[in-house]
Amino acid sequence: MSGDPSRAQGSTISAEGEIVMAIYDRICCAVDFSTPSRATLEEAAMLARALGAELTLVYVSASEGAPSAAARMLEAPPELFEEARAELERKLETWRAEAEKIVGRRVTAQLLSGDPASEIVRHAKEEACDLIVVGTHGRSGIAHLVLGSVAERVVRTAHGPVLVGRRGETVRPD
Repeated sequence: MSGDPSRAQGSTISAEGEIVMAIYDRICCAVDFSTPSRATLEEAAMLARALGAELTLVYVSASEGAPSAAARMLEAPPELFEEARAELERKLETWRAEAEKIVGRRVTAQLLSGDPASEIVRHAKEEACDLIVVGTHGRSGIAHLVLGSVAERVVRTAHGPVLVGRRGETVRPD
């Protein structure tokens, strides 16, 4: 599908000035297993179904495979990290299966580790995704200042369009 020259990927205005629906072939949906993320997953799955696009779910573990400083101080056994990874894999598989029911065909999922925003953008670029869908918790004030926003960093650094879902609403950044 992505090689079809008759499809203007990401286009919103035709040469004649008419508004047309954007067409995406490969959608990357970042999830974090939160309630807002569930709504974002559903939005991405419905979009993939409507467009006939491939859908990949991505979960990024900031500490996967590397114990945190607190864990090292407590000398947590390696089995603890293996159990945590196995639990993340189970959750991701459950969400993948749910998305697959909505899409009506195969959905893939990737468990990554590192900085969430950087890994989401890297994965989308390496996999030639032409749309990233990401949720936001809608934090503001001090919470936003301290915790930052993965969605905001994805929007700033992505190599293509990003669709941001917030509290069950879909919001496209300017």
